[in-house]
Order: sequence, then structure tokens, then C-alpha cells
Amino acid sequence: MHSNKAFISLLSVVTLFAAILFLLPQTNASANARHRQNVHIGRRYKHSKLSAANAAAKHFIAIRESGGSYSASNGTCYGKYQLSIASYHGNYSAHNQELTADHYANSRYGSWLGAKSFWLSHGWY
Repeated sequence: MHSNKAFISLLSVVTLFAAILFLLPQTNASANARHRQNVHIGRRYKHSKLSAANAAAKHFIAIRESGGSYSASNGTCYGKYQLSIASYHGNYSAHNQELTADHYANSRYGSWLGAKSFWLSHGWY
């Protein structure tokens, strides 16, 4: 009986920690502040103008779609954001994947936050 209480307490702490990790980027007061995000592209870095909340949403999707790997492959989808192979027009570079994913998220959902919201309710975007 005592070990069940300890397990439930541990599970509660882990659940609370996970909730904080996922909700903090959205509730942080500075989440709407514009900033320059460093996006790693191969050996170089490119600056992207995303809000902290949109950058967090983009990262959320990348981790869940591919584990953050630019070379992830699944059927007809490829890359860090698991977009259709055809959408890359033969250019699978990290730079093109970032540009293509930004265009896709903005044109289909209005923002990365919109894409994340859809992903959370459907398990895909």
C-alpha cells in the first residue's frame, strides 16, 4: 500500500513537470515578444523572425514529426517537418526544409501556433 502512494506521488510530480514544460512557452509573458531565433542549418546559423511562441510551436512539431532529424523518412514524407517529398522540388537541404515548412505552416494554418493547435487535435498537420 505504501509503495502505491509513493508511485502515485511520483507520477503526479512527473505529470506536473511535463505540463509545465509544454505550457510554459505559451504562458510566458515574453512569449509574444519578437526576437531573432537562431535556427541551426548544417554548420551555419540563419536568423529567423519568429515569436518565441511560434518558435516553440515549430520545435514541438519538428520533434514529434521526425525527432528533429532533417533526414527522417516515412512513406511519401521526408525531413524534419515530414512534408511531402514533392514539396521540396528536389532540394532536401536543411535550409530549404526550413523555408518550405515555414511557407506550409503559414499558408495552411496562418502560423506555427495554428499548426500546433491542429497537430494537438489531430496528431498530424
